[in-house]
Amino acid sequence: MADRALRGMQIGAKSMESEDGVVFADRFTAKYLCTNGHQFEVPFASEATPPATWECKCGQMAELIGEAMEDEEQKPAKPARTHWDMLLERRSIEELNEVLQEQLTLLREGKLRLEGHYRKG
Repeated sequence: MADRALRGMQIGAKSMESEDGVVFADRFTAKYLCTNGHQFEVPFASEATPPATWECKCGQMAELIGEAMEDEEQKPAKPARTHWDMLLERRSIEELNEVLQEQLTLLREGKLRLEGHYRKG
């Protein structure tokens, strides 16, 4: 019975949906050029900001061609926060030295392993 119900229709080959009444978002295309000389276009929504680089089909990084993003270039580069910077936000150097001495004492007494796992007992 199921064979007759689907006769003449290629399952998965065609969509039963139509584009009637669908309003597409405004778009623009950004052009990219990779180091191997491939030039290609990527569509974006009109509100979107295209990234400066995009991966080409050959695997190389492609640079945005044409309109440069002045906003990104004018922003001062924010220095990356390191683990040490975040640690100093929470503790002073004196507190860190105290914690270091405590941990070294535990390590020397054999109560602390080098891997950081505490022994039982």
